[in-house]
Amino acid sequence: MLEIKDLSYQVEDEKEKTKEIIDHLDLTVEDGKFIVITGPNGGGKSTLAKLIMGVNTLTSGKIILDGEDISNLNITERAKKGISFAFQAPVHFKGIRVVDLLRLAAGEKITTIEACEYLSKVGLCAKDYVNREVNASLSGGELKRIEIATVLARGTKLSIFDEPEAGIDLWSFQNLIKVFENMRQEIKGTIIVISHQERILNIADEIVVIENGKVKKKGSKDEILPELLGTPAAASIACEKLGGDK
Repeated sequence: MLEIKDLSYQVEDEKEKTKEIIDHLDLTVEDGKFIVITGPNGGGKSTLAKLIMGVNTLTSGKIILDGEDISNLNITERAKKGISFAFQAPVHFKGIRVVDLLRLAAGEKITTIEACEYLSKVGLCAKDYVNREVNASLSGGELKRIEIATVLARGTKLSIFDEPEAGIDLWSFQNLIKVFENMRQEIKGTIIVISHQERILNIADEIVVIENGKVKKKGSKDEILPELLGTPAAASIACEKLGGDK
């Protein structure tokens, strides 16, 4: 179980004034749940995801995973505790092949056939990608799918995806929905997705709406999704469009 208690994150603006990005936020995520976090742009969704992973350092409060306070652990230490994170803009790994990246993610010497299976799950023709280098020759959509494949390979207790639909084509997005559905069945872990996309919201066990750094609403999709209509969060959902591979 993930428990976030009285979490705050502050930064200084250009005028050296303190700006509260996450404002004394409380959130509990039960094991094995598929959670989608949504809300207006600039509300603190991606920042919260990065605080859970340890990409950003919290100002105050606690992050507790399975009863252990991980607030002061770094990214590597949190990864060892069973947290995976897929960035909105995947990073490049010049000089490393896709198969080797998947082996690093899995933490073991998986076979080429096993690596190909992970790539197939994210809609990539395995024979065309398994030995390719993870560099700028790959499109944003290709990199995004490869990164999701590494999360699948890790099979962690808590997987976090920051706007996984960003920069991928429609076919890839449709396949992405299937990937999340399969993850829930195969990994049996908790999945947290930051997204505005209604189709992703529709497969959630619970939806969390974050606005102005606070949890505004939390509940089942049947409770929350109808309530979003006519709100700033709904405007974000309506404006969100899928981009093609570039």
